[in-house]
Amino acid sequence: MGIKDWPADQQPREKLLARGAAALTDAELLAIFLRTGSPGKSAVDLAQDLLFEFASLRALMQADCARFTQAKGLGNAKYAQLQAVLEMARRHTFEELDRGDVLTSPEATRAYLSNQLRHYPHEVFACLFLDNQHHILKFEELFRGTIDGASVYPREVVKKALEHNAAAVIFAHNHPSGISEPSQADKMITEKLKDALALLDIRVLDHFIIGDGSPYSFAEHGLL
Repeated sequence: MGIKDWPADQQPREKLLARGAAALTDAELLAIFLRTGSPGKSAVDLAQDLLFEFASLRALMQADCARFTQAKGLGNAKYAQLQAVLEMARRHTFEELDRGDVLTSPEATRAYLSNQLRHYPHEVFACLFLDNQHHILKFEELFRGTIDGASVYPREVVKKALEHNAAAVIFAHNHPSGISEPSQADKMITEKLKDALALLDIRVLDHFIIGDGSPYSFAEHGLL
């Protein structure tokens, strides 16, 4: 039975229109993106097969072109569509964040940093440079490492902060493992960066760790 023959309230697209995207399962959202199934399978069936093959929606969305197009029902056109969707999401959240004070938009800040960093298979350390009103001056990815960790150099961070004439900064880095709890090394480098920037009256407002789920905030956990 094709999706069009299902009860209207069970069809992914109709369900989304009636109840909002958050009401859909991963498979239903993916089915809307796929649009069509394969012989003998509905788009939802195909979506469920793909989620099983990749183990998670996140892994599917992070797959490179070669891996993505190996899967049945996917090809270069679908890969291009997915990359366009992801980039639109990044730009949308940045526009939201760029309109005001980042401290009054904590959810937009989290969403933007997650969209920027969550997809990397290796660690990336990044920074939001802010002015006195906490408006964004620049977002930069500063250091890249292996899945085991990134080397972060305080001197380079200070240099960049001065280059952008920043009054405050927000740090962020991803944990490819998906676990957002900070390691002892994360805590130590944050303290070093905070001390180095304090000499120039540049404040560290927060440090987010991007993993699965909601980003971990150093400020919210009293670590700054």
